[in-house]
Amino acid sequence: MIKFNLSKKTIVLLLVATVFISFSFKSKFFEVAKQIEIYNTLFKELNMYYVDEINPAELTNKAIKNTLKNLDPYTNFYNEQDVEDAKIRREGEYGGIGVSVFYSKKGIEINEIYKGFSADKANLKVGDIIVSVNGQSLKNMKRDQLSMYLKGTPNSRFFVEIERQGQIISKEITRDKVTVNPVPFAKMIDEETGYIVLTRFNDKASSEVKKAFRKLKKEGMQKLVFDLRSNPGGSLLESIRISNFFLPKGKKIVSTKAKVKKWSNIYRTTNNPIDLEIPIVVLVNERSASASEIVSGSLQDYDRAVIMGQRSFGKGLVQRYRELTYGTQLKVTISKYYTPSGRCIQELDYANRDKDGKVPKFSDKGINEFKTANGRTVYDGGGVLPDVIINTSKKTESTKKLLNSRAIFNFSTNYFYQNKTVKNVNEFVFKDSDFKKFTSYLKSDTTFVTKQESLFKEAFNSVKSKNIFCEYGKIQKKLLDTKIEEISKNKDILKRVLKEEILKRYYYKEGVYNHNLQNDLVIKKAVKLLKNQDNYKQVLSAK
Repeated sequence: MIKFNLSKKTIVLLLVATVFISFSFKSKFFEVAKQIEIYNTLFKELNMYYVDEINPAELTNKAIKNTLKNLDPYTNFYNEQDVEDAKIRREGEYGGIGVSVFYSKKGIEINEIYKGFSADKANLKVGDIIVSVNGQSLKNMKRDQLSMYLKGTPNSRFFVEIERQGQIISKEITRDKVTVNPVPFAKMIDEETGYIVLTRFNDKASSEVKKAFRKLKKEGMQKLVFDLRSNPGGSLLESIRISNFFLPKGKKIVSTKAKVKKWSNIYRTTNNPIDLEIPIVVLVNERSASASEIVSGSLQDYDRAVIMGQRSFGKGLVQRYRELTYGTQLKVTISKYYTPSGRCIQELDYANRDKDGKVPKFSDKGINEFKTANGRTVYDGGGVLPDVIINTSKKTESTKKLLNSRAIFNFSTNYFYQNKTVKNVNEFVFKDSDFKKFTSYLKSDTTFVTKQESLFKEAFNSVKSKNIFCEYGKIQKKLLDTKIEEISKNKDILKRVLKEEILKRYYYKEGVYNHNLQNDLVIKKAVKLLKNQDNYKQVLSAK
């Protein structure tokens, strides 16, 4: 038997500490309960006595959104419909018509057609606006309502009216079981180099990557270009499984640090790899995030692949879904994750916003050095920095605004209806003359408005003087010229985006991948590096 000799002083200190912790916990719990009770009583009083009718769901939804808005953008509340949409994204299957869409005041606008599904069979086109379903007008409906109309039981039929280039067309559509493959394209670039695109880390990601890899191996693949560009991430476990394909069993892939102890973990590879020798180049860009950064970061830390492209997004946070009442959910950030070398690649420090709400970068305080398995230096504080950086022009504020607008989408729709056919998918070129047509189109576009244009219009409307109307037109033209001048600085980026958006109209997304396989400059550089194994090994060497 082991005996413990504790002094009276030690016992007193332990009792004081226990009481203090217990008091702190109870105090915090009381404060939470107090605030909930305040909200409940306020809500009841409003509902009972406010002069106009109140929509309880809408009021509560706004209150919740307002509660979460000062946290990070990944902590979100999901109502019942949002929960269903999130489930679809995770599982990659649903009953629908095979489209991605925008929601507008007019109805449901088709953003992309998935080849071979019901929308494609019914000859719907990108840019079509579904304005009614089974006789029910969709005009001015809210997003939550609109999202329910296209989904349903496979083989069920419904009638739609679509607006296409000013005409109303009626269609009957039968819903399909739609499967979203996270590996939409896998093909040999040449006799020895394979190419795999992974667009998301849903529940099928690892199985589809493995299937594509084995298919290309049978076709003679000896080198691999693995494309994670614009992949926003998804499942943490799927990112570990995919990393495991190319790393030995038992290797640490990622560690997490959380406030709740049980959510602080070290995740290791648990299976035998499928290939430890094949040379790999992983492509990333500024929109490769989360799980994409776990895969690229772990392969970089073990010097297992060359990372090529632009610095990744910088999302080093892990979320988990928590069940709430009445079928709703909270997706909450529970931890930060760290690559095998110890890097946290989170860029934005949401916990330390300034008084204006601006979020600082962790790198503002300096960055830290870490070492890969071979002794190469890598850094934290803002995404995965590629081993081989492919430079593009730096985006202007006007270009960022343009890319977030509908202008490129609308121009591409017009282009499609003005050009019934285009050259073979591999030969299509978006020329400088086409870019000039695009900038001319922007003169009539109403969706791309810069901050300066918006402020100027607001100032003019507050005055509305006839004396300055002529001057208003001149300044408006000057602002437009400046806007076009600013986006033209990023012609290299915009021509690529425009080309891909147009190609989708004629050849689906598959056509974009086929075109890029032979024409994308980054893919060409990846293939060139893989063919020169001395250079490839030099990149991964500490010397």
